[in-house]
Amino acid sequence: MKSLSAAQQTIKTLLQSAPVGSRVEVKAWIRTRRDSGSLSFLELNDGSCLASLQVVAEGDLDNYESEVRRLTTGCAVCVRGELVASPAKGQEVELKAAALEVVGWADPEHYPLQKKRHSFEFLRSISHLRARTNALGGVTRVRSALNFGIHRFFREQGFFQVQTPVITTSDCEGAGEMFTVTALEPEAIRGEDPFARDFFQRRAGLTVSGQLQAEIFALSHGRVYTFGPTFRAENSNTSRHLAEFWMLEPEMAFCDLRGNMDLAEEMIKNLVAMVLEECGDDLDLFNRFVSKGLLQRLETIRSKPFVRMTYSEAVRELEKAAREFEFPVQWGGDLQAEHERYLCEEVAGVPVIVTNYPQTIKPFYMRLDEGGETVAAMDILVPGIGELVGGSQREERYEVLKARMIEAGLDLEEYGWYLDLRRYGSVPHAGFGLGFERLVQLVTGMQNIRDVIPFPRTPGNAPC
Repeated sequence: MKSLSAAQQTIKTLLQSAPVGSRVEVKAWIRTRRDSGSLSFLELNDGSCLASLQVVAEGDLDNYESEVRRLTTGCAVCVRGELVASPAKGQEVELKAAALEVVGWADPEHYPLQKKRHSFEFLRSISHLRARTNALGGVTRVRSALNFGIHRFFREQGFFQVQTPVITTSDCEGAGEMFTVTALEPEAIRGEDPFARDFFQRRAGLTVSGQLQAEIFALSHGRVYTFGPTFRAENSNTSRHLAEFWMLEPEMAFCDLRGNMDLAEEMIKNLVAMVLEECGDDLDLFNRFVSKGLLQRLETIRSKPFVRMTYSEAVRELEKAAREFEFPVQWGGDLQAEHERYLCEEVAGVPVIVTNYPQTIKPFYMRLDEGGETVAAMDILVPGIGELVGGSQREERYEVLKARMIEAGLDLEEYGWYLDLRRYGSVPHAGFGLGFERLVQLVTGMQNIRDVIPFPRTPGNAPC
């Protein structure tokens, strides 16, 4: 009989392609054990897929009474044996154990995960173990697939990946919500310019965006993207906010707002299609137990064009809505999550791209439209989430950008390098930022953003 190599023997591989009669070795964790006379039926899962593998352990195993009959949920085992056709419903094969080794025990008196549904709130309290559950295990697999899909998409589109700094001296958003990075003792941070004595001899912080640095490479390599962790010291303890999260930020030279929107829409459709194709079992679980109608929503995103409207058109739609919003709607104010969801869920029925926002509510780097009242900005709003993508055509005109920076109170000397990009071979360019965790929420239907990142960092909470 042909045996599989150790690298091939995940449960996913065995269930998909291993022929009956194969001699295999499986290393996994026990989900359940039930006994029937001198037989034990073990349900094994190794995280490679949603499905588990049933192992039949017979009483003639050397350690059957001493160890097999003591196995409980969470124990780690190594099982060697033969794949045989299964008479049970819902599975084509099972593993007849020839030998079973207990690699690690899990005390049933203290192991917090049992064969039952646990609330997501409870699972957040044991973030080091929650990935072993069906739902959070599925989130991990979908997140991994999306991560790979992002890199594949941009490679196929001719983009180069650049690694922008995690430690920065530039506050891209201008909101001042940066975590300070310092080597100084707390008592030394006083006086007129304490950071002059610090490691970088100036104030530094964890980045809120890699966009400004990505622009450097867009203006030398044409099409680039950065994808990594970003940080916001915003004291917001809601289901929509994290202090540490991942951002995807492509940047394109010789590109205007329309080209920016086209790329973002194509990317979202591509990633949703990929997940529908590659993560069907996990999405079916989310559709049944987490968010009813998820598969239909994803199919709509994949197959139907997004609706595009200006900010002014969006405000008019909201003003005539036959419902009352918690936050009043008026031209010049930022759209709230309830407004964003209303536009895509009740007005359009598909994702909506809102463009040309008032310049007073957008950052300094966005290109001023003719008339100076609005900027060439765009946000992509999706059902269940609200804003998924925010982007713009960047201001490529030196004098206009300089005036915007002065108006925003920025130190022109500190941002001199950014102005230089407009002095030496400036071209129209555009880009956007996509919050990766919100994308994972979109395709899984998970309601709380803390459940789609392995280790959520929020005010007062930084486990592991």
